[in-house]
Amino acid sequence: MAEIHAINAPRPAGQTGTGAAASGPDRQSGAGAGQMHGAPPHATPTPPPASDAAPRGFWARNGAGYMFLAPWLIGFFCLTLGPALGSLYLSFTNFDLLQSPDFIGAQNYVRMVTEDEKFAAAMKVTLIYVVLSVPLKLMFALGVAMLLNHGLRGLGVYRAIFYLPSLLGASVAIAVLWRQLFAANGLVNAVLANFGIEGPSWISNPNYSLYTLVILSVWQFGSPMIIFLAGLRQVPADMYEAASLDGASAWRQFYRITLPLLSPVIFFNMVIQTIEAFKAFTPAFIVSGGTGGPINSTLFYTLYLYQEAFGYFRMGYASALAWVLVVIIAIFTALSFLSTRYWVHYDD
Repeated sequence: MAEIHAINAPRPAGQTGTGAAASGPDRQSGAGAGQMHGAPPHATPTPPPASDAAPRGFWARNGAGYMFLAPWLIGFFCLTLGPALGSLYLSFTNFDLLQSPDFIGAQNYVRMVTEDEKFAAAMKVTLIYVVLSVPLKLMFALGVAMLLNHGLRGLGVYRAIFYLPSLLGASVAIAVLWRQLFAANGLVNAVLANFGIEGPSWISNPNYSLYTLVILSVWQFGSPMIIFLAGLRQVPADMYEAASLDGASAWRQFYRITLPLLSPVIFFNMVIQTIEAFKAFTPAFIVSGGTGGPINSTLFYTLYLYQEAFGYFRMGYASALAWVLVVIIAIFTALSFLSTRYWVHYDD
């Protein structure tokens, strides 16, 4: 009790706490001692910075990114998605650009399947073109890429030369040149005449006209060739060395090493080139003069769509044709992806 009274008793001014008060359980720090000399009992905490007081809004966090994306977003919604949805609606109408669209339901699609013979002809020509041009182009591109992969001097020059047709092949000038090369009095027949061979009129003969366009497509092998060459550079050289030591022939190395390791690149090129083949338009339009002749032998699907839209102004029917093409490409692409489990080999 005496100790308690000694602790609570007032002290003279200037005397500091010692003894039991200093060594007791309630010993105070310098800040606590300051409170005993008149400091407020509870100091006000410093408020956090304004930026940490509340979470920032969505626009404050992402606004700059969306501003940079704005040109692409505007182009996508206004120039791609909007017109696509508009054409989907027009595919169910009778529309000729002069009168308001008249909704007719699925009549355009029914007519396409049951009445339109040119639709069947265009589909047949396009499928033949895709089936022939895509494998031939990929095989030719892979062969050239393997030749260039052996470390030729001036590799960059060769790559540029072989890639050039891919840049120019879809142009109108090349299509006009191709028509002149395969004309009755063109350069191809002039070369054949030197060997005593009388060549036909390749362009005006329905038995050969489509194949001239296939050759033009194969000639544009530069783009897949560059991709194949990049893929071949990723194949480990020690695998070929080990296979050679085991006595594997060049063909067996190609079949057992190159193709499996290159299968993802082959798949990528196959999908891209298939889509491009379905969309081919300029060569058929220029070579046939926009008619798809002779006897619809070069009537590509896109050329027929163009004739319906801008030749006869049947915009509703042309829109239906366009959406059927979208569905066909989607089916081919989906089947390609489903088939990858059987022949495409990834690292895992």
